Amino acid sequence: MTMNRQADEDGIDRAFTSAIHAHWALFLVEGIILVILGILAIVVPPIATLAFEIIIGWVLLISGVVGLITTFWMRHAPGFWWSLLSAAIGIAAGIVLLRWPISGTLSLTFVLIAFFVVEGIASIMYAIEHRAQLSGRWGWMLASGIVDLILAGIIFAGLPGTAAWALGLLVGINMLFGGTAMIGMALAAKNAS
Repeated sequence: MTMNRQADEDGIDRAFTSAIHAHWALFLVEGIILVILGILAIVVPPIATLAFEIIIGWVLLISGVVGLITTFWMRHAPGFWWSLLSAAIGIAAGIVLLRWPISGTLSLTFVLIAFFVVEGIASIMYAIEHRAQLSGRWGWMLASGIVDLILAGIIFAGLPGTAAWALGLLVGINMLFGGTAMIGMALAAKNAS
């Protein structure tokens, strides 16, 4: 039983390495785009903060409208009123963020803190899980996860004053490190056997 499990794990490892090797150029392009966007966000954090809030506003508005349509389309399904409430909240939140984007800065700052914590932990676990396949380059992903956790701590410690510029700056730093990690992984995958 243990030998079959080991063989399965070896097969998964080979498939993972093969998939990354086959698509290394896509990872490289994604990494380069993330680095460029990260640098832009770092250079002009207030604009990046505003852009981030507007994008979130549109996402909430569109998801609320789609939720409203599907709720009425399936109005006889259980949970109609809860689904209707959820769609209405999404629409309202989207409208508020689009109409008054600055007012949502603090709320989105808390969401960003949660995002950095979850992404940091996930990146660290990903790096640890795949350190054998990403020999020599898994440290980049580990560093990216650690940076995410540090960024979450920095933004939390500076509240509420940092909320006006922190979203754009921290998203930019995150993109810069994430893009660098993707470039490192892509270059390692290019040379993988």
